[in-house]
Amino acid sequence: MTTELVHSDNSLEELDRLAQLGEDVIRRARAAGASQAEVSASVETGLSVTVRLGEVETVEHTRDRGFGLTVYFGKRKGSASTADLKPESIEATIAQACAIARYTEEDPCAGLADAGLMATQFPELDSWHPWNVDVARAVAIGREIEDAGRAHAGITNSEGATVQDGASLGVYANSHGFTGRERGTMQSLSCSLIAGAEDAMERDYWYDSVRSADDFADFPGIGIKAAERTVARLGARKLSTRECPVLFAPEMARSLVGHLIAAVSGGSLYRRASFLLDAAGEKLFPDFVRITETPLLPRGHASTAFDAEGVATRESALVEGGVLQRYVLGSYSARKLGLQTTANAGGVHNLRVDAGSLDHGVAGFDALCKRMGSGLLVTELMGQGVSIVTGDYSRGAAGFWIENGEIAYPVHEITIAGNLREMFADIRAIGSDVDRRSSVLAGSILIGRMTVAGE
Repeated sequence: MTTELVHSDNSLEELDRLAQLGEDVIRRARAAGASQAEVSASVETGLSVTVRLGEVETVEHTRDRGFGLTVYFGKRKGSASTADLKPESIEATIAQACAIARYTEEDPCAGLADAGLMATQFPELDSWHPWNVDVARAVAIGREIEDAGRAHAGITNSEGATVQDGASLGVYANSHGFTGRERGTMQSLSCSLIAGAEDAMERDYWYDSVRSADDFADFPGIGIKAAERTVARLGARKLSTRECPVLFAPEMARSLVGHLIAAVSGGSLYRRASFLLDAAGEKLFPDFVRITETPLLPRGHASTAFDAEGVATRESALVEGGVLQRYVLGSYSARKLGLQTTANAGGVHNLRVDAGSLDHGVAGFDALCKRMGSGLLVTELMGQGVSIVTGDYSRGAAGFWIENGEIAYPVHEITIAGNLREMFADIRAIGSDVDRRSSVLAGSILIGRMTVAGE
């Protein structure tokens, strides 16, 4: 197995080599007595450069390989992995997986996903856009970003600007005869700045993440946005404890969707560790809320034609008319629950959260602030105070107090609290200001009332 940088034009040949290796290992595992087998193989490369105060702080090249084998001897399962693709390492991996499977307990839910569910169509998802940026160019971009931010009035220091370029190749193959190939690139720019001095210092950042560097709006804009956000936090106050509306900025709103996914994922459900047990078909949100999984979205951050078990993906509603339509399942969790996989082994693939509101209007960020009137805008969340078992929600936060629909002043050192089931039901509006930098495509989310704990 070669170790060339996968950004190069040999990516398709490299995928073919990974696929051939996977298919060969499956044959050898079957010859060793396995009734079923599956292989995941990957090659990832990347460059990360950080510039701070105009000087190069770090330059990191990465080149990682992974190879994992799972075998089934009837209903007994064994897994082994290696980062070394030499023949002797592969041979040892096969032997280890088979030895583990021979001595484990039987699990009636173990095994590959059903053969009839394997993907047969592999559309072009526009995920491969090598940037091939070299260190010198990355340093120049980092300086351009940081210089633009540091030039902003009020900025007193910098934590640096980072330029990242990454590419990945992946193959999944199993003994059903399925072999799936994927390749993707991801580039990101970020900048973190400091304003003020001594006890009055504030820090903030901004970033962008894209499949293709052609989609970056401009480099200086990252630094300028980071500076504007940082300076806006100067003079932050504490709030007295109160109940009020809370508006989650888009980059914070997607965490609420993440909590929903955690609660309706198979592992949480079959372990009986979710506040949304038996909730499929239940109305959890207002009528206007619609969340759709869109795995075939061109240039999507989590686009794929097949999941981690080779099951074909398709567009599917998760929430429609406020009603939870289904769970998020791989084949194992589906069998544990007596259901069928939803092609979500390995996670969800691009969630689109449609804009809307109780009065059926669609609004951007400014209009949502006006609709809220007075309340809290959350632009930062801290801590992990969320229980998927009970739905209880309590997290540190910072942001801005909104008065009469306008930003009045920044706030910090507060905690927002509620219960996710009640928060979901109390969503008043979802904005059209969609944050496209992740696999959850959501705008701002306005919740009618939460507890804000401060002084």
